[in-house]
Amino acid sequence: MKKIGIIGCGWLGGHIAERLSGQYEIFATTTSESKIKDLSDKGYHVTQVDFPDHDISETIMKWDIAQQLDAVIITVPFSGIRGAEIPLHDRAHNLISFLGDYKGQVYLMSSTGVYPNDEKEFTEDDKSADNVPSESVIKNTFPQVNILRLAGLMGDQRLLKNYNISNLELLVNHIHYADICSVVEKMLDNQSQSKVYNVVAPVHPNKEEIINAQKDLPYSGERTAEGRTISPARLIADLNFEFQYPDPRYFHLTHISE
Repeated sequence: MKKIGIIGCGWLGGHIAERLSGQYEIFATTTSESKIKDLSDKGYHVTQVDFPDHDISETIMKWDIAQQLDAVIITVPFSGIRGAEIPLHDRAHNLISFLGDYKGQVYLMSSTGVYPNDEKEFTEDDKSADNVPSESVIKNTFPQVNILRLAGLMGDQRLLKNYNISNLELLVNHIHYADICSVVEKMLDNQSQSKVYNVVAPVHPNKEEIINAQKDLPYSGERTAEGRTISPARLIADLNFEFQYPDPRYFHLTHISE
């Protein structure tokens, strides 16, 4: 069985591991001692390691299994709350030391937050990975890295109706975790290298539309076509990808036909 490493097996990493566990032997990292038993009980090989934002790269242990892995998926963030404006370089360098001279497939979970907050539709060409510090720091060491710019993560209990939301008229850029898992699965099968994709649901309703749909209420407002949106067109074309959850209004439904 092929082996896959998931660095940062939290909410998203856990969903990816669950999707891939029937096809791959899972090697996962966590910062939390309390999660080790839960992950181990699922049959994963678990390593507890932290990547602080201060330089410990000279003393950080190497991941012994790394050279045997067919792919590594990185879900650890390398930017602060203001996105790429505050790159966490030391954290990234600590992780690079952990992986050592790894040559296999690499996936970096980035964010659509790398794009400016302008009212237009953004594509991958609007922001080169070389100009995003939190992406380029990994790309410079692992040029084969696939960079997935994820929209707002949704699914399970992560639904807009469960949060105190403002600016209800704004359009959203969201993605259901199930579709992220499907993208990764397809790229693994394709042996993808050095790709940059926006991973975002192709429908962009506003927040009020979504909340009303999730509460089974009608929406009587006007649908705006203006606002900041992120395009998944390249992903759809390159991978012939069909979203299981193309419309954030229906992320709360568990059975959506593809």
